Parts: sequence; C-alpha cells; structure tokens
Amino acid sequence: MHAFRVDRRQLLLAGAVAPLVPGLAAGKAPPADSPVAFAKREITRASPNPPAISYRIDPALSGQAYRLSGSPEQIRVVAGDAAGAMYGGLDIAEALRTGPEALRELLRDASVRKPYVAKRGIKFNIPLDLRTPSYGDGGDSNRANIPEIWDRDFWLAYFDEMARQRFNVLTLWNLHPFPSMVKVPEFPDVALNDVWRSREPLGPDIFDPRGNAAPARHLANYEVVKTMPIEQKIAFWRDVMDMAARRGIEIYIFTWNVFVHGTDGKYGITDKLTNPKTIAYMRASVRELIKTYPLLAGIGITAGENMGYPGQSDAEQNERWLWATYGEGVRDALKSLPGRTVPLIHRFHETKGDTINQVWAAYPGFPQSFTFSHKYSIAHMYSTPRPRFFEREARKSLDGKRSWITVRNDDIFSFRWGDPDFAREYIANMPEAAVLAGFYMGPDGFCLGRDFLDRATAGRPIGSHRPLVLQKHWYAFTLWGRLAYDPRLSDARFEAMLADRFPQANAATLFAALRAASQVIPRTTCFFWRDIDMMWFPEACVHNSLFGMRGYNPGKMRTEFYTVADFMIGNTAPDVDMLNIREWRARMAGGKPIGKASPLDAADGIGGAGAEALRLAALLREGLAQDAGRELQQTIGDISAMGHLGHYYAAKIRGACALALFDASGDVAQKADAVQHLENALSAWKDYAAVHSAQYLPNFFSRIGWVDVTALTADAAKDMDIARSWTAGTLK
Repeated sequence: MHAFRVDRRQLLLAGAVAPLVPGLAAGKAPPADSPVAFAKREITRASPNPPAISYRIDPALSGQAYRLSGSPEQIRVVAGDAAGAMYGGLDIAEALRTGPEALRELLRDASVRKPYVAKRGIKFNIPLDLRTPSYGDGGDSNRANIPEIWDRDFWLAYFDEMARQRFNVLTLWNLHPFPSMVKVPEFPDVALNDVWRSREPLGPDIFDPRGNAAPARHLANYEVVKTMPIEQKIAFWRDVMDMAARRGIEIYIFTWNVFVHGTDGKYGITDKLTNPKTIAYMRASVRELIKTYPLLAGIGITAGENMGYPGQSDAEQNERWLWATYGEGVRDALKSLPGRTVPLIHRFHETKGDTINQVWAAYPGFPQSFTFSHKYSIAHMYSTPRPRFFEREARKSLDGKRSWITVRNDDIFSFRWGDPDFAREYIANMPEAAVLAGFYMGPDGFCLGRDFLDRATAGRPIGSHRPLVLQKHWYAFTLWGRLAYDPRLSDARFEAMLADRFPQANAATLFAALRAASQVIPRTTCFFWRDIDMMWFPEACVHNSLFGMRGYNPGKMRTEFYTVADFMIGNTAPDVDMLNIREWRARMAGGKPIGKASPLDAADGIGGAGAEALRLAALLREGLAQDAGRELQQTIGDISAMGHLGHYYAAKIRGACALALFDASGDVAQKADAVQHLENALSAWKDYAAVHSAQYLPNFFSRIGWVDVTALTADAAKDMDIARSWTAGTLK
C-alpha cells in the first residue's frame, strides 16, 4: 500500500490498529466506528453475555490474517491488521449466534486464517444521475436506486454487509462520473449540482448497446430527487470512502470511453477521440478525481464502448487517447502528492495486450501498479464453474503482470441462490495467486442497490423499507465472499448460518433445497449458451431481439422468447463436455458413439435438480409454522420457482430432441413425442409463472427489456404450434 494512503487510512483506523495493542486488551474502547468497534457491536448483538475478548496486532501476520485462541470464556484475537482483527471478531459473533459447540469448534482450530483470494469485490454499476448514467441505466432497478446511492444510511448498511460477507473491494462503474464527483478548475461549469431522475416511461428508446445514454425527452422531463451543490457531493463521496475504509474496504472507480455525459457540449467538449478540448478536459478531470479523494484506491478504464466497434477502430489510437487522458491525468495529480501511487486496472476488452503493454510502460509504478481485468465467464458466472476464456484470451498478454477477473452475474436477479459446491469449484479454478489480483462480481443489467423487485413492497416508501440486494441475497454473497476468503469452510458452517437465520425451518432440508434449486440455471446455461447478457436471460428464456441466434439483427428492440426451434440450433458452453442437439442427432444417425453428455443427459440433470428442489420445498412447507417470517416464505418460493423452471427447461430440451429426430426421419411418432414434451413444458411454465409472479413484479431490465413471466406464457405455448407444423428436413 502506498505511503500517502497508509497515512490517511491509519488516521481512520486509529484505535483499530494502535488501541488494538495493549490498551484495548486492558478494556479501552476503540473509536465508535473502527473495524474492531464494528466487530464488537456484532458480538454484542449475537450474545447478551459475550466472552472477554482481547485483540493484538502482530506485524508478522499478513494483511487480513488472524488467529484465535483461548477458551469460550476468554478469547484472544491476534491479527495482521485492523481488517484481520475485524474478521476474527466477526467469526466469534457468528459462532455465538450459532451455538456453544460452534464457538468451541472455532477455537479448536488455532491455525492462522488468511485470505485465499486477497481482493474480493463487488461490481456496482452506479446510477449517479440522469445526466451521468452508468452502463445499463435504462432499467427499473437503476432508476429507482438513483436517490438511494446519495443516502449515507444506504452506504453504512452496504459496507456493514460487505464486511460480514468478507468482501473488501467495491468497484463503482459509471460511463462518465466526473461531473457528479469533482469540480475541475479549468472547466468549472461542467460540475453538476443536485441529483436528477427522469419521469419518462422506460422503453426501447432508452437502449443503446454501447452505453444506454438518456434520450433528449428523458433529459427534458426530470425531477430533482436531492438538492446538493457539487461541494456537498464531494463531501458526501469523501465520507463514503471513509466509511468503506472503516470496514477494510477499498473503492475503485471504473469508466467506459469515450463518454462525456453531463458536459452538454460546454467548452467544446465532445465524444470524439481527436478533439483536443475533450482530451484536455478528461485529463484534468482524472487529475482532480485523484486529488479530491485521498482514499480512492485506484481507477479502472475501458478501451470502449464508444471508441468504435472492434475491427472498425484503431487499437493503438484508442490506447494513446487513454494514455493522454487517464495516464497523463494521474501523472499530473501525483506531482503534488509525493509518495502516493494510483493503481490502475486496464480492462482486457476491445483492445490488444501488446498495444497496452507498449503504450502504458511509463505509467507511475508500472508494472506493480498496473493490472489487467478480464470478463472471466463473459456475462454468465452461473454456467460452468471451469470457464476457460481467461486462459485462451488474456493470460498470454499479461507479460508478468497480474489480472483481476470480472465475475458477471447477468443470470439471476430475482431468486436466492445457494450452491456451495459450485462456488468452491469456481473459486478453486480461478487463476493462481501469482496471476490473480482479485475479482469483483456483479451484473450490467441490474443495479446492486436496494431491491425493487418484490411485489409485496410495491408502492412503499423507498429507503430502509426495502432490503439491499446484498441483504436479500445474503446467502449467495456470503457463499462467494466467505469461500473466496477460506474455501475450507464446511457445509456445516453454512447450514448453521441458515439455522440461525431461519429457526422455524429444518436447516438441513433448507440447505439441500437451495443447493438443488441453484443447479437449474447453471446446468441450463451450460447446455444453451449465449455469451453476452443481451443474448440470454435464463430466468425468462428471453433475449434482446437485436441480438438473436445469428448475431446482430438491426431493428427495433423488444424482448424475444427463445423457441424450441432455437434450442434445436443452440450451442453448448465452450469447454463443456456436452453435445448440442445437432451434434447428438448426427452421431445417432451415423451410428457413432455419443462420447459426451447428450442433450437428454442435460435434460435429466436439469429436471432432476428441479424435481429435488420441489420435493424439498414441499417438505419445508409441511413443517412451516403459520407465523414463519416472510423472508423464509419467499426463500421457499424461490426454491419452488427454480424447481418449476428446471422442469420447464428439461421438457423443452426433450421436445427439441424429439423434433430434431422427426426432422431427420419424418417419423410422425417422434413429432407426437415432441408435442407431448412441449405440453409438459407449458404446464411447468404456468407453474413457474404462478410462483414467480406471486413474489416479483414485471420489470424493465436495461439490457433485455420488459420481462413479464406470466405474459410470456403465450410464447411458451407457441412451441407446440411450432412442433405441430414442423416439416421434416427443415433443420440444417
């Protein structure tokens, strides 16, 4: 960590570092909001009569590491730093909540606990303002969250939740955040006062595959959701970064390029790479961002989306523009900040590794302060736990440097997910520590702020009446954060967490039900693979019509359902040992060994997971008290919904297989089989829609469009018509 930031962080963590040594052990309380004070509050919440706990810093331990020893009455926490001390305290709080044996088991292991993945992050596309949108801001969740992210209480809750789940990096992604975050002396009129949100209905015109800018009519019809001069905004974000540091969390700001939202053409600024005014403005904005926020951990940059489509733009020209703006802007800032370094994360996206390495060799602190970033599973982390895109695309370009991985979840927005085996395998297969700088997980098509999908809370005042997405999906985020810190955590630990959260339910049954239900979407996406988010939203079997089975389809955007015919020509995920329907049919027709998992095997796996989820959900309901909490009831509802969805996809795949065989043979019995399977699929979809729509509102998703699962029943029914009217010999 660079000297400048260490000094500032030590001021914030005073009492979490200095008083951790003898003073705190003697009973001296740490400052009210230090990491250890937070852990102490969590311990007090867990038990009215907590054990005596002493804390000590041992510089011989690595950062975030800690060791526990002592007895259930007197516990010693020895840690490498304030974050490690906090994690040790949080471990104690969790054990106190889950019972005496849990605490004794925790203390029996006197080994040093240290992170398996050092940097564990959240990817948050942040909707700062109508005038400074994030990527994918044209959706209901994004718009609803604009006032939330300017609320201090929101961030207090957010960082507490991240610490509990062991995340220590927050990456804030915005197309052009500068007008909402800094005041640039050379361009003072660009800084934006107040916070705006559009009143215009969301629809296809808001969609831009390269950035989701606000159309003119949205800018013209707005409301001021918060009155804040730019000076107050700056003070707000400084405070947010202080709060993050008090939970051991670093904040990075990411941008796409070239976007100049919020500048309104002032000072001659445009989005053209060759405009010298734009270069000067961007360079000065980067300089002021660094100078304004001493606790900013670093910046991330993208050689796109608005630099031209791949193959139509000059990679070297793009990189030289990024250097002239971001690189030179950082260098300008550091002239007055001796001792500070600014880690820079360069996304490996729409660019070339050799060009990056050549252009950025003069970056301050290069190569230690310069890392790459790669979309590890493209848009679908819930597919295969062994994605190979990084190995094929990025590793050879590192040239001794390290890389972050972007773990994109554009698969599951509604349902509570929870399969620890999948998470363990995914984490174990991440690049090795010598290469991996860290990861950050999150979507492009949904906002990780507060949850606005819940039907029961529709119309209620915003704010604390609605949970954070991190709170609603606490179990999924806990699995990813905790297992990335320590993959050795047992299933019994997670089962105990469920028992603590839901004492009315049988924890073993709930654990197994969540695990079974959570296999449905990964198994389905392994079989029916569409790489980017706009091409596949498995919760609804839909895609953005501009991005169909055969690539880009110019025209008006709409939400489009995948038919049985699409499934017949679909492909499986790369490097998954599974045949698609056409490959399977060809081997069957040629009398060749199948050799890999067949489509019918895929259907059996998906359907089997769905059936097990439904069986266990029924058991959970049998023993459910009438006064069981709403969260538990919704969790069981999510399990049931994913179970029915598993039945739907299994029947649809079987129908596609039977129809493909009929296409080759002309055997009408096979067509009849296809129709029967698709009737079963329709029945399953109706069951799915009933559960889904009872809990969740229809929603406009920024990358997919309008999704109403009940209304999509009519599309699911069309598959039978497709099968009945299918002519043999049509499938190529």
